Amino acid sequence: MNAYLKEIADLCGITKHLTFHIARHTYVTTVTLGNGLPIESVSKMLFRADIRTTQIGMTSGFT
Repeated sequence: MNAYLKEIADLCGITKHLTFHIARHTYVTTVTLGNGLPIESVSKMLFRADIRTTQIGMTSGFT
């Protein structure tokens, strides 16, 4: 997965080191929460059993 993201980054001229974790965090913050999706729905999409894990991730900057 990370190799595929590196290939995409190279094609797009992105110099930041991309990983699955960064892609997941970006998706959550920009696509879901950034468009007003409830955090409960986001937590379910991430297959998290406890919403507190998602809440902690959002306040610490990681998901």
